[in-house]
Amino acid sequence: MSIIASTAPAIALDYEQHGVVQLRGLLTPAEVAEIRDVFMEQVDRDRSIGHDDSIPDDDILARYPRFIHPHRRTDLAMGELARRWMLDPRIVGRVTDMVGPVYAAQSMFYFKPPTARGQALHQDNIFLQAHPETCIAAWVAIDDCDAENGGLKVVPGSHRYEIVCPDEADPEESFTTTEITLPDGFSTVQTELSAGDVLFFHGSMVHGSGPNRSADRFRRSLIFHYVPVDSTEISRFYNPLLRLDGTEVTIAETADGGACGDGWMPAAPH
Repeated sequence: MSIIASTAPAIALDYEQHGVVQLRGLLTPAEVAEIRDVFMEQVDRDRSIGHDDSIPDDDILARYPRFIHPHRRTDLAMGELARRWMLDPRIVGRVTDMVGPVYAAQSMFYFKPPTARGQALHQDNIFLQAHPETCIAAWVAIDDCDAENGGLKVVPGSHRYEIVCPDEADPEESFTTTEITLPDGFSTVQTELSAGDVLFFHGSMVHGSGPNRSADRFRRSLIFHYVPVDSTEISRFYNPLLRLDGTEVTIAETADGGACGDGWMPAAPH
């Protein structure tokens, strides 16, 4: 897995070979603090706008639900902030270095406080259903992230593997219900990110995270997904997309996909 790639050709090559690239210090400490403070203020004030993951009331994630598409909430401070970072040249520029011109498709914010469960191994494009190419994620670390507080685990090289049908996840470990079983020859790599680092990864790359086992460390992250501008369709949940100038564009919709991959049936793996 690449840790630092300093030039556009190096970034593109690492992405092609590994499916994941980590860039250090893309955001400044002050910028990270602003993002953290705005989203914490929002969840403290009104968490009802969080995504409904059918979390029991006594689960810590009911207190800190993930926010899906915050960039669409232009009536809120977090919406303006998410939209601004979603289109920021420092992030989008690296994305285009890897895959060429893109549309912005999704924003998310995960809080993951101490004791929170993780998210089982999965592939993002099961949800977005972008065609003919997959999506690409930009995962912005808002806290230092490692194994203890549930930092991401990735499977370099798995982006070359067909999207596979997931199995049932361990409910003690994951708040989501399905998990991908890795094929022979693949294994997870634990990432370690500092606040302000950004992890870019292919929409077919398998990734996930374990529970936050720390005593007092959040593992917050701001996440964006992008799709190539020559995409011909995407799940309905993600329309309208955003051009990089902030204007909206709508493309054809797939029958399946969505926030939870609803109705999706896999192609045969290879």
